[in-house]
Amino acid sequence: QVQLVESGGGLVQPGGSLRLSCAASGIAYRINVMGWYRQAPGKERELVAAVTDGGSTNYADSGKGRFTITRESGKNTVILQMNSLKLEDTAVYYCKAERVSGSSGYRYDYWGQGTQVTVSS
Repeated sequence: QVQLVESGGGLVQPGGSLRLSCAASGIAYRINVMGWYRQAPGKERELVAAVTDGGSTNYADSGKGRFTITRESGKNTVILQMNSLKLEDTAVYYCKAERVSGSSGYRYDYWGQGTQVTVSS
């Protein structure tokens, strides 16, 4: 059973920083992409940042220059460092892992339970 365990959410003042961590377990295959998504009340879930197993990264415009995503080498763990947080960063942040089958090409998506990030003065 695949599990994504997230940690690091919380309450922070504008301009502050938070570090989100996500560890995947129960998967026997290498995860191709790991990333973070977020969903604010009344809005759709959106990509925050993602990193491939080769180290390529992709950031939403909203987080460029403020957020950094890293993946621990050889591990199914991903870190999102968020600096200069803004009120509009408030959301539930979800970790996602993607695995593409080498034989079928089918993509398997796995999601974490989510962790609340609240930016408030």
